[in-house]
Amino acid sequence: MPRPLDGITVVSLEHAIAAPFCTRQLADLGARVIKVERPGGGDFARDYDHRVKGLSSHFVWVNRSKESLTLDLKQPGAFAVLMDLLKDADVFVQNLAPGAAARMGLGHTALQALNPRLVCCDISGYGEDGPYRDRKAYDLLIQSEAGFLDVTGTPEEPCKAGNSVADIAAGMYAYTNVLAALMLRQRTGVGSHIDVSMLEALGEWMGFPMYYAYEDQPAPTRNGASHATIYPYGPFRAGDGKDVMLGLQNEREWKAFCDKVLQQPQLATDPRFDLNPKRSERRDELRAIIEAAFSALSADQVVQRLDSAQIANAYVNRVGDLWAHPQLKARQRLRAVGSPVGELQAFLPPGVNDSFDYRMDAVPGIGEHSEAILRGLGRTDGDIAALRMAGAV
Repeated sequence: MPRPLDGITVVSLEHAIAAPFCTRQLADLGARVIKVERPGGGDFARDYDHRVKGLSSHFVWVNRSKESLTLDLKQPGAFAVLMDLLKDADVFVQNLAPGAAARMGLGHTALQALNPRLVCCDISGYGEDGPYRDRKAYDLLIQSEAGFLDVTGTPEEPCKAGNSVADIAAGMYAYTNVLAALMLRQRTGVGSHIDVSMLEALGEWMGFPMYYAYEDQPAPTRNGASHATIYPYGPFRAGDGKDVMLGLQNEREWKAFCDKVLQQPQLATDPRFDLNPKRSERRDELRAIIEAAFSALSADQVVQRLDSAQIANAYVNRVGDLWAHPQLKARQRLRAVGSPVGELQAFLPPGVNDSFDYRMDAVPGIGEHSEAILRGLGRTDGDIAALRMAGAV
């Protein structure tokens, strides 16, 4: 079945997470993604770790279904190859250091003069203008600037997110903006310039805390894995030492929780806990009562009681448990993809679409597709040999 982006060619100068996550999702929908890497080392995310049979966990996650072309863009022959690619490409994505692409002659004005239909997407920490434009921006730094750390962690200590939320947010907004630009191009015939800022992307995700603290009101407090304003809502320890996550949304559920889960129906009308604000103020006292009731039960038994009372709940799984999650297995959300070290497991992209199958091709080795791409551009054996001798590819 045809995919939505079949026939679309994306060229990327990308590293780390934000831009590669954007372009991998374009590849999922069928786009041909040509990833330009430095000869020798390639994308530095290839060496973040070696946890996936010797490959990097970050790189494997965001780089499947791409073609790897190595180019030393400081050399004229290599730069000419890139320009030949961009002349006929549909999308150019880059997240180099601030201003680096423009200094190389790869700014959007120059590229759209070369190819008016080209969609140019620049991803940076703070955007292409403003006083922070030239500042380095790593994920943790953006989490800090965006106020994310102010609402994440414990009352005693802020904590970063366990994954790269600022990079992921920027990659998602780059992806959706590219899709919008391609749709617009169908009507106008011309490309667009997209300027995605990690700070603005994560700032959008901070919407609830920002409005909660509107006009200098206090921000939501840091409460670990518990909800800042609703209680009981968070993890509670069962008698077998495992944690169960549960969440109550209203007074009806509070009554059912006291009756069917704690089996203490009188607690529902206890004046210390008969309204959510009171329960939230007396968290420590109520937690002791709940965990005393759970101490005689296993986590499975707690979940059974919560289910019978129709109280929302979840197991507090370890990261590795997700690979074998029964719901994902039942929905057949895992696929095998190729790589330089053999087959690896990968999750299908979210969203089951009955009109097409997602592209789930191999994770590329460094420069694996260089020769094929060069030949596709008309380079001869002699041209390719000269480029290799000069270290340009």
